[in-house]
Amino acid sequence: MLKKQNERLATWLAFALIPLPGFATDIYIPSLPNMGRDLHTGSLEVQLTLTLFLVSYGLSQIFIGSILDSYGRYKFSTWAIVFFTLASLCIALTDNIYLIYVMRVIHGITVAIIVVAKRAFFVDRFEGTRLKNYLSLFTIIWSAGPILAPFLGGYLESLFGWYANFYFLAVYGAIFCVLELMYSGETLKIAAGFQLRRVVKVYVEMLKTTDFTLGVLMLCFAYAMVMIYNMTGPYIIEHHLGLSPTTAGNASFILGMAWMLGGFIGKATIGKPFYKKLLLNGGLQVFFAVLMIISVGYVSNLYSLVFFAFILHVGAGFTYNNYFTYCLSRFPKNAGIAGGLTGGSVYIILSVFTYGIIAHIPAKDEANLSYSYLILILPSFLLMWYIYNRQRRQLISKDMQQV
Repeated sequence: MLKKQNERLATWLAFALIPLPGFATDIYIPSLPNMGRDLHTGSLEVQLTLTLFLVSYGLSQIFIGSILDSYGRYKFSTWAIVFFTLASLCIALTDNIYLIYVMRVIHGITVAIIVVAKRAFFVDRFEGTRLKNYLSLFTIIWSAGPILAPFLGGYLESLFGWYANFYFLAVYGAIFCVLELMYSGETLKIAAGFQLRRVVKVYVEMLKTTDFTLGVLMLCFAYAMVMIYNMTGPYIIEHHLGLSPTTAGNASFILGMAWMLGGFIGKATIGKPFYKKLLLNGGLQVFFAVLMIISVGYVSNLYSLVFFAFILHVGAGFTYNNYFTYCLSRFPKNAGIAGGLTGGSVYIILSVFTYGIIAHIPAKDEANLSYSYLILILPSFLLMWYIYNRQRRQLISKDMQQV
């Protein structure tokens, strides 16, 4: 069990591991074109390494939550860090794309275990306003991955090649494995064991809860925008615009800052009417997505690309911050399952969305990126409009019944 005197250090360690999914996906984003060249594969084959991570990460989250709620968090997450480190080393030492596919699936499974365990850590140890503030901080701290990883990855690629990105992930995992063994511990007070009927009942209850499932869809649309850029941006910057991997990394750094800014705005407006602020945010996103499509006919360069993507990613970060906090705090008695089902469903749906979009709208230029954004933003806005009107009708009906 976690020792009381280590609680603060263990909390910092949990926060430090939250950005791991971002590092695992984004650190080699600027290296995608050169990685394909060195491995003698096309862009879709290299982009599949991202998709396989997303699918395995998403599927694992859905099921791992029930295991962690039944048997505990600490041992599973510690072993997951060990295997994550070994898989990173394996990728760095091979030039076989199929072995990399297998290792990326292992990455997805192990990162899922780590992240779901650390989300549950906070629900296990804290409650009330303190818990809500910590959950709201999740997306802000998580965004450190998309901010720092491509920026760092661009320089590692320029200095040493794409292999260096995975050596970095191996070192990252090894350091935190040692720290976890020294300062962390188990936080689940009672391990009830795995009871299939009880677990299935919890899953069914969550999926039947309309506001929860709609929230998961909103999270999916928001994060899919980031992944679309991650899978296409480097090709547009390096191939279409003829710029360097370092420039692609710097652009991703700026857009990571946009996501973090959206998270800060979400945390700052946590007391504002929930549905009104999200509907306003969605309307602004639609406006700028359409404006981006129109502007491509007049100006299309690195600055216009980053300008519009920055604004749209701020909106995506705002949406994600609000709905992530809502979904994770919706079922506090089943924190592992709620966190796993939320994160897992998002990654599975968005992996299908993003891969399907880039297959039909290739990473060619800013125009194609703007169409991809609108495909994701418009359904998100319409869904938010439906939720807002549904909520308003319920309030009006409730007021009439009281009268």
